[in-house]
Amino acid sequence: MQKFYKIFLVIFIVFIAINIYAIDWQTDILSEDNLKFVFSIASAVIGLILLFVLDTWSKIGVKK
Repeated sequence: MQKFYKIFLVIFIVFIAINIYAIDWQTDILSEDNLKFVFSIASAVIGLILLFVLDTWSKIGVKK
C-alpha cells in the first residue's frame, strides 16, 4: 500500500472512531441528534471501501 493510501486509511479510521465516540448511546441510533454522526460514519466507511478499490486497481496496472 502506498504512503498516500496509508495516510487516508488513518484519517478515515480516526473519523470513524471520533464519530462512534460522539454518538449518544442512550437514545435511538437514528434519532435527530445522532443522525449526523451516523452519516459521517457511513461516508467514512464508503471512503475506506473506495480506498481499497483504488489500491487494488493501482496494483493491477503495475507490471512486474
